[in-house]
Amino acid sequence: MTRSRITTIIFLFVIILCASSAVPADRSRLRFVPAGAGEFTFDTGLLSGKLRGGGKSVGLLPVVHIPSGATLTRSMGLAGHYRVFSTNKRYGPGAWYWPSEAKLAGDGSVEAHWPADAERPFEMWAVYRWAAPGTLDVETRVLSSTDIPDFEVFEAQYFSEGFSESLVYARGGPDGKPAFIPAERSEGVWQMFPRDGEAVKMIQDGRWKIPPSPVDWAIRPALEQPVGIRRQGNSGLTIVMMSPPEDCFAVSTPHQAEGHYSMYFSLFGRTLKAGEPARARVRIMLMTAATDKKILDAYKAYLRGLRDRP
Repeated sequence: MTRSRITTIIFLFVIILCASSAVPADRSRLRFVPAGAGEFTFDTGLLSGKLRGGGKSVGLLPVVHIPSGATLTRSMGLAGHYRVFSTNKRYGPGAWYWPSEAKLAGDGSVEAHWPADAERPFEMWAVYRWAAPGTLDVETRVLSSTDIPDFEVFEAQYFSEGFSESLVYARGGPDGKPAFIPAERSEGVWQMFPRDGEAVKMIQDGRWKIPPSPVDWAIRPALEQPVGIRRQGNSGLTIVMMSPPEDCFAVSTPHQAEGHYSMYFSLFGRTLKAGEPARARVRIMLMTAATDKKILDAYKAYLRGLRDRP
């Protein structure tokens, strides 16, 4: 065997060894770390920040894009459990004001728990889990002691000012085909893309008239799939939010330049039966050079992964 061939074999062996050893090192970063006072930090290699800052019932804030140093969030951050409704009823100002506790699981995920009380006849849990360095899965579970009609959890995401492009995957695009439809100012300040006519009935049953901060939603075209994006125009950074169609009955957003720079997923949208657990899932994914095809392929892969889980 020639010296050059031996050198080539050794080089390939080193490359394979390095690649295989890098996988567990990368996976080991996909976890939250307790930081005292009931809060958790994370550093996935791509994103860093904090969950439940100060031990409060909030989501991820801040979230920093490590390669650029840019802060991606503002206000109440990502994956916040905000308003909770049932038919013409609102359960206080928002779940992020309710008392809750959280614990770290062995796989590095965090589970938050909101107990029931006299005003809320249900318990709620949220599990936050990193699926990849730029991908967070959030599963919300609810268990009620009584039947609750048309239950809704309004999950909220708030982005930094650069994320001024807001689009939702809905029907009625060019040539009548589904498309990512922008939330143009001309369509109203607050825009809701419902799943269907039944979803519109829930949206308009009176729940959104209840203070604080009532909202008059402009109803936009029906969802094709519950997928929404917020894009930072100058960098191309895109945050994609997605949910299984059975878990999310509407996606909403203010018009693209409105100062909240937010997007919301209306989860559950069905009657909770006493003693029967219910769940809803959302994935939040950071992408670059995100074409429509790339986003929809990622959504299909997400749904396949959910089907393949036991």
